[in-house]
Amino acid sequence: MNRIADIRITPIALKDPPLLNASGVHEPYTLRSIIEIESDSGHVGLAETYGDDDTLLRLQAVAPQLRGLGTHDLAALTDAVLAHGKGRQAGVAAHVVDGAPGTHPARALDKVFAGFETGLADLNARAAGLPLADWLGGRRMQQVPYSAYLFYKFGRHHGTPYGPEDAGDPWGEVLDAAAVVRLAQDMVGQYGFGSLKLKAGVFAPDLEADALLALHDAFPKHPLRIDPNGNWSLDTALKVAERVGSALEYYEDPVPTLADMAELNHRTGLMLATNMVVCDRSEFAANVGLGTPVRTILSDHHFWPGFRATRELAAHCDTFGLKLSMHSNSHAGISLMAMTHLAASTPGLAYACDTHYPWQSEDVIAGGRVPFVDGAVAITDAPGLGVTLDPEALARLHEQYLRCGIRSRNDTREMQKHQPGFVKRKPRF
Repeated sequence: MNRIADIRITPIALKDPPLLNASGVHEPYTLRSIIEIESDSGHVGLAETYGDDDTLLRLQAVAPQLRGLGTHDLAALTDAVLAHGKGRQAGVAAHVVDGAPGTHPARALDKVFAGFETGLADLNARAAGLPLADWLGGRRMQQVPYSAYLFYKFGRHHGTPYGPEDAGDPWGEVLDAAAVVRLAQDMVGQYGFGSLKLKAGVFAPDLEADALLALHDAFPKHPLRIDPNGNWSLDTALKVAERVGSALEYYEDPVPTLADMAELNHRTGLMLATNMVVCDRSEFAANVGLGTPVRTILSDHHFWPGFRATRELAAHCDTFGLKLSMHSNSHAGISLMAMTHLAASTPGLAYACDTHYPWQSEDVIAGGRVPFVDGAVAITDAPGLGVTLDPEALARLHEQYLRCGIRSRNDTREMQKHQPGFVKRKPRF
């Protein structure tokens, strides 16, 4: 049996544009942790996950306990992560202030498990000489479709030197419906995306509905989604549904609670999707108990947790007649390829997956950024994830992490630099 010989965890910072959302605005850098797991046979598996202090310190605390474990021994990995949770390590944050999907304190250990499980899966697939999708059980797709993820955004970050003219943010200002359509045209033209998702919950809901309808006029054959991240009241969500419901592929998290989603479904019959109110088994059970008002679950292997849990989720969705797709957060190419292999091998994936990847201009993988062809990422015959680390890029992005001064994501704090009186409030509208 191959055993874990060494684990290296390197935090990095990637430039991130000033994307607006229900909590505020993205900071100039997004943090990621790059995990390398080396076996005693010399194979190395890769993973990428959150890089905030809470996650990073937990990963660093658990890693020494994994040396010597079998590379297939997920039971031992589970025990090691749970043991860390019972004996809190000094210096690990007790809570998370951002509230972004995946940052809920109750999922802190899930994120740690998922990071290591992903690295072990890549390692074992490489050792077997198989692409990860094949090692996970076989490909159901050769190319995995992704959706254009459209954000309102400022033209530049507050108090930072780079803006639209810099490679760190080539997209420019997006603050109205016409700019949203231009952004969609640019993304579809560059990447070939066949569906569009608008991040909402930022401006007056009528203005965001105008933007959605403008997208529908400009792209009549593209499936459309809108995601206010729970920033609308039930009354507001009902009013917007009257205007845009017929144009929607699904209505993602317009209201903040599962109870509100249930009432919204009862009164509109629209397909509702979530990555906020059904994010673990207990919430899945609560959704079933209400008669499954949320019928599309957006999985995320970074906190569900992991590949095995995502495949179990797919089975649960099949049992209850629910649909499945994938949520995304700001990420580099290792996460994109992990999502792609998992999606390609998971039965029942019904929609194009989310991805923030076009918003990131930097990466740690060798050979350049992962290409999209006709809005999809292809599975190759290379073993494991099919990508390798670029050591120089890893060192450069780690140095950027050391310099950037950000250690936990806080979109509200960043928004207050632009609007000093801004207060996070859900629902806002």
